[in-house]
Amino acid sequence: MTRLALVILNYNGQTFLEQFLPLVLQHADGHPVFVADNASTDGSVAYLQANFPAVTVVRLTRNTGYAGGYNEALEQIRQVHGGATYYALVNSDIEPTAGWIEPILRLMDANPRIAACQPKIRDFNRRDLFEHAGAAGGYLDYLGYVFCRGRVFATFEPDRGQYNDNRRVFWATGACLVVRADVFHQSGGFDAHFFAHMEEIDWCWRIQRLGYEAWACGESTVYHVGGGTLPKVNPHKTYLNYRNSLYMLYKNLPSGWLWPKLLFRLVLDGLSSVLFLKQGQIADVWAIIRAHFAFYGHLPTLMKQRRALKPQQQLSELPVVQQSIVWQYFANKKQTYAELVENG
Repeated sequence: MTRLALVILNYNGQTFLEQFLPLVLQHADGHPVFVADNASTDGSVAYLQANFPAVTVVRLTRNTGYAGGYNEALEQIRQVHGGATYYALVNSDIEPTAGWIEPILRLMDANPRIAACQPKIRDFNRRDLFEHAGAAGGYLDYLGYVFCRGRVFATFEPDRGQYNDNRRVFWATGACLVVRADVFHQSGGFDAHFFAHMEEIDWCWRIQRLGYEAWACGESTVYHVGGGTLPKVNPHKTYLNYRNSLYMLYKNLPSGWLWPKLLFRLVLDGLSSVLFLKQGQIADVWAIIRAHFAFYGHLPTLMKQRRALKPQQQLSELPVVQQSIVWQYFANKKQTYAELVENG
């Protein structure tokens, strides 16, 4: 069994593979690299086979998104290729930097409770700024809204070394995520119903209920293009984010808070659709409506999943921010992590 397997999930991403795979290999520190192809139609597999013989291609027969694709690929790597102690799940549009792997492995080796860890994620195009997907580690507010150190809604901080520490967080980003392999398989992996977006947050919540932790490693940095499979502004992405957020909250919220918080979220979702409407983004309004109906239709499955999980922890037992970031950001104009959390 190898110590670490780097796994890139690819779907019609040949352009990104051409640009970034050489850098992944250059900075792999000798660890094996796999590309799991999610039934691409753009010639990605032929390109890999012709140009990267050192890369092992795991071919998937259909596109089951980030969640289902990684579940199937990591299971194949375990059964067919001998598995690994850790998996590094690396988006095809990630530019790694020299030495990014070892600080994360050193941190996880020293603390067996860490089952998920991310590097700092900076913007590939605006290189001094943190990037939307993960920044310097993810958090949740008490209503279930997600944000990051370095990125709150549309405010992106420059990286001045303020988050160079190693710290426990609520969630680590799936854009570049190192996971403890046995915990990933033990927990059942990602929820394939999510398809894409927020599945890693749901998974980080679930592993914390098993006694594990998610961390951000400030000693490691990568750059992320973002929007490689879906553009950053896209009605289908809006649909997935709103739907999957409701899925996650229903599965994981403590019993006493489930329906009060969920109903409040449904109201806030409605208010956000008004903002989309004012901006003329009709397709996003329809995406939110569809997301809600998808949630209602999926409730029987969610009920079964909720019953199968370990008892819910109180949010006060987890690294959750006990305030509304929506209120703090839009009403109180507190728009950075330090303003929200460290200064109350």
